[in-house]
Amino acid sequence: MPRPGVTRERIARTAAELADEVGLDSVTVSGVAQRLGVSGPAMYKHVAGLDALRRDIAVLAVGELATALGDAAVGRARADALAGVARAYRAYGRAHPGRLAASVRAPAPGDDEHAAVSNRALEVLTAVLRGYGIGEADMVDALRTVRAVLHGWTVLEVSGGFGLPQDVDATYERYVAGLDAALRAFAG
Repeated sequence: MPRPGVTRERIARTAAELADEVGLDSVTVSGVAQRLGVSGPAMYKHVAGLDALRRDIAVLAVGELATALGDAAVGRARADALAGVARAYRAYGRAHPGRLAASVRAPAPGDDEHAAVSNRALEVLTAVLRGYGIGEADMVDALRTVRAVLHGWTVLEVSGGFGLPQDVDATYERYVAGLDAALRAFAG
């Protein structure tokens, strides 16, 4: 029988917190069990294993990220919306590096819950890109570009990849301005 208070959602949140502290690759089912004060075998009443646990972290992370991006984009258009989304993505990644690492996982076929949160994030980005006049024929390319640019920067930053003395915030603003120019070019 499952232990009272231990739910799949609580396990996912605990695993996400652990991922932010030690890195996604260092999260184990036994490590999450220990943090929750339950035995490893008890965890398997809620999650099927490490892959399922990482999937649950991904669902949590993408849902949180979709909310943060949506909040940052609301009431804004074009460059202003892009800048808001870019700042929100960066802030989320800095606060939650383990969750950010989990967020790159694409939903498995038939995983409706994961697909739904992923679609929420894509809807926010699609709305921002439509503000640039980007049509359906170019939308997937534009979405991939924005995701790669924002994710790539954030991963480099949280990994300590920017060691030069120049102000990283100023560089990021220039980086986002460059993305804005690229998106304007997408629309022709």
